[in-house]
Amino acid sequence: MISATLTAGIAFSTVRALVNLPFSLFLALRYLKPKRTFVSVITVLSVLGVALGIACLIVVIAVMTGFDRELRSRIIGFEPHLTVSVGGTLNDWEPLQRRIEKEYPGVAAAPYVMGPVLLQFEGEFISATMRGVQPNGELKLVDLKRFIKEGDGRYELDSEKCIMGKALAGVLGVNVGDKIQLHGPGNLKKVVNELQRMEKEDPSAKSLKQIKEMVRPEEVEVVGFFETGRYEYDSNFVVVQLAVAQAMYDFEDSVHGLALRTPNADNADKFKHQLAAALGPEFHVTSWVDNNRERLDAVAHERVLMMFVLMMIIVVAAFSISNTLITVIVQKKREIGLLKALGAPSGRLVGIFLGQGFIVGVLGNAVGLLLGWGVLSWRNEMRNWLIRAFNVDIFNASIYSLNGIPSAIAAQDVVLICTVSMGICLLAAYIPARFAAKMDPVKALREE
Repeated sequence: MISATLTAGIAFSTVRALVNLPFSLFLALRYLKPKRTFVSVITVLSVLGVALGIACLIVVIAVMTGFDRELRSRIIGFEPHLTVSVGGTLNDWEPLQRRIEKEYPGVAAAPYVMGPVLLQFEGEFISATMRGVQPNGELKLVDLKRFIKEGDGRYELDSEKCIMGKALAGVLGVNVGDKIQLHGPGNLKKVVNELQRMEKEDPSAKSLKQIKEMVRPEEVEVVGFFETGRYEYDSNFVVVQLAVAQAMYDFEDSVHGLALRTPNADNADKFKHQLAAALGPEFHVTSWVDNNRERLDAVAHERVLMMFVLMMIIVVAAFSISNTLITVIVQKKREIGLLKALGAPSGRLVGIFLGQGFIVGVLGNAVGLLLGWGVLSWRNEMRNWLIRAFNVDIFNASIYSLNGIPSAIAAQDVVLICTVSMGICLLAAYIPARFAAKMDPVKALREE
């Protein structure tokens, strides 16, 4: 008895809700149901087509967005937001550092020396890039501590210590605690200058032993390895104290430039122009975006291209919607003719079939969002299953330097995808709807 009462109540509520629906939407729901089945197979296929298109778009765009954010975070984590240089050596850098930090609150600045060096370990030589920093000053610019994977975990450098990329250490076979030799271009400059002087002035002024002293390398102990996740950093950089780098380049108290950290890395490119105008044309201001523009542009272009290509799935599904409505119009020609004969305006007839396209679009969006969210939630489990079952790694960690597939769902992306898909569905419904609205009621009734 209770069950029958509940069933009757639900049925009554459903009928009441349908009666209160607008006339066009009520008929749209009726036309989506064929005579002998609860839901039309072709309608289900249309909904699934839209849903699959939206799910693919959500998954691909979320992965691309996550990859872009991961790339940016790793770049910003190792590189400063801005660098200020003069094209050569910056001699009087301390007043410039104080001026920048005073005039721009929230901006931190620190000197740096960066350039090529030659590393030597147990008779093996390899070229690398040396970054000379002030340890305390550098920590204001980048969070290098979080990248240190081996060693004591501290970022404390003195004139006898260095940290280096883990991949670079692997090539040389260096372990924590080993000592390496650094050969810099400053030594070579001294040798060339002295040889030229000896050749012109006094061939006996310097002995070969004294010249050899000039090219004696700096010996430093490796106290830690860093791993940023970007191969060009991990396989190429060694970080030493600023004084060591200055000695390697024979700079005395000069530096290559100042490294800056701004309150917002995303606005660094905009702040660059403001700072360049304030400092004058003799200074060159470069942002982290400038140094990585090709890579960032490639990711952005791939993201747009993938969205455009995958949107074609929804366009294909839109043809199914048009096919469904054309079939309904043919089946309901008599009813459409009767409605027109009774004075139904063309706009209401258009609304009936637009309502069908709207319903298919809403259902497709809902199913697609749920499907896309489910795939993203289980993306790494699905990847692991593919590796185990088919030995296919769709996101190789050795290539992308990531332990899993990144993902980041942006609200604006979801809104854009759903809005465009709804527009495509309504456009696909509008064409047959206009055909039905222009139907001659006399011919429609006569043919039936």
